Amino acid sequence: MNSYKQWHWPRLPSPLPKDVSDRALMGYPEHYLEQPLQAKVGEAFDALLDGPLETLLRIVQQPREPLARRIAAGEVLGLRGDPRIDTFAPQMIDIPAARVHIGLDPRAVEQVMDQFDGLGLDRSWIDKETPRHAVELAAFRIARLPVTHQEYRQFLLDSGHPGNPEGWAFGRYPRHHANHPVYSVAASDADAYARWLSARTGRRFALPSEAEWEYAAAGPEGRQFPWGDSYQVEHANTAELGYLDSTPVGVFCDAPSPFGVLDMAGNVEEYVAEDYQAYPGGPLIEDDLVLDVGTHRVARGGSFTRFRDLARTARRHGRYPRPIYVMGFRLVEHHN
Repeated sequence: MNSYKQWHWPRLPSPLPKDVSDRALMGYPEHYLEQPLQAKVGEAFDALLDGPLETLLRIVQQPREPLARRIAAGEVLGLRGDPRIDTFAPQMIDIPAARVHIGLDPRAVEQVMDQFDGLGLDRSWIDKETPRHAVELAAFRIARLPVTHQEYRQFLLDSGHPGNPEGWAFGRYPRHHANHPVYSVAASDADAYARWLSARTGRRFALPSEAEWEYAAAGPEGRQFPWGDSYQVEHANTAELGYLDSTPVGVFCDAPSPFGVLDMAGNVEEYVAEDYQAYPGGPLIEDDLVLDVGTHRVARGGSFTRFRDLARTARRHGRYPRPIYVMGFRLVEHHN
């Protein structure tokens, strides 16, 4: 159990009710309660504020550093200009062509329900992942990090696109979160960003397909989480961590996917290229997203507002019109 956590993970009713607060859905009491991790990050931030950039970069990329120091170093980098982020030359990781398997064997649904008992799961949400099936993937490249507020701001200024993130209060750019993943954007905004960057660079950027995203996250062995099959609280910014905010990209450097991709669990959910539809031979699930939202883009990876079940590499989700749904995105690049 994470030492930062001050209360036990809640047992939520299943299915989850619609009339409870977002804070309650995240498992927190309605009264203010400060997490020790928040205090530790604040202390480390003060100590690192005037540190050399080289020191900050070393800390944020060093798995042996305590998580609080990595987060604090990332926060300072965001304020001073994070050299890891280049809008027109994002860090990309090569994924070779392969015949891959994605999804979940129907026989494993009950095991998943048992493993995440108490989180208010509806079985149909897991049935969405079935069946496990083969997909042929051509070689592609995937961004090591999700798109940040800083990069998205540059897109808006350069393109004139009208899609301000809902998370930008009154449309104001959150400069203090420059190197955090942008979120509360529409899927169409993410598509527009990829088209803009493609036009500006002459390269072929897009959102990943579901199969590309899942393979990059789970690897050839089909890990349940990017780092392995067992959930580790300090490997991802989910509700269990108790941070209640996004974190700078790449600070969970001790939990890469098998290909070295970061932040594929927690922080913000990530749109993929396709709208939800049943997998070949699988059930079409008409859950609240389908009934209330209708056609919707699939999102992957979980977020700081959601529990660990959504951080599973096979989990298929989508955006519901509530602040607790924090969707961002990352890019892939296809060969010309």
